[in-house]
Amino acid sequence: MRRGRKNTQADEADVDMTPMLDIVFIMLIFFIVTATFLDETAIDLTQPPPPPDTPNPPDAPRAITVFVDARNQCSVDERRTNCDRVTLAVERLLADKPGASVILRLDERAQHKILVELKDGLDAGGRSTKIEIIKAGEA
Repeated sequence: MRRGRKNTQADEADVDMTPMLDIVFIMLIFFIVTATFLDETAIDLTQPPPPPDTPNPPDAPRAITVFVDARNQCSVDERRTNCDRVTLAVERLLADKPGASVILRLDERAQHKILVELKDGLDAGGRSTKIEIIKAGEA
């Protein structure tokens, strides 16, 4: 019988993972420090608050409505107008109704090009035009 001697080869087969963990943490810190995070801006899609329940004063001017139907025909306050002359017609009506707001109502099937041209033309005078898209069948 041998005493005091044990099999020492089983103890030496373990692999030390400490240096590998050190390298992994160093690489992790490196990538976190060197990473660039993009600050992307997006369109604000929050809904405006509902209007107050108080009625408009009786002397407030009515809004001027510009309508574009599905066939891309324009009208200003229910009068058929050439789409190239909408801005002039609105300016003429604003001379009669100073302070009136302008609402641009479009059928959802109308061309996007017309929307952009009308919005740019109406906002050129420093006014803010409200846009309303009408679903097919609601008009």
